[in-house]
Amino acid sequence: MIDFFFLVPIAIGLGLAGLASFMWTLKNDQYDDLEGAAERILFEQNDQRIL
Repeated sequence: MIDFFFLVPIAIGLGLAGLASFMWTLKNDQYDDLEGAAERILFEQNDQRIL
């Protein structure tokens, strides 16, 4: 039973750390262009010249 007194605060701390990192990614606009990366891999860009 004494183990729960250690495990519960650790679990709450890890949950809060995960929530804080998710909120940080929202604040720094990490999820703005969801379609751009998916479409970039489909289309080749032949801007580089082969010598």
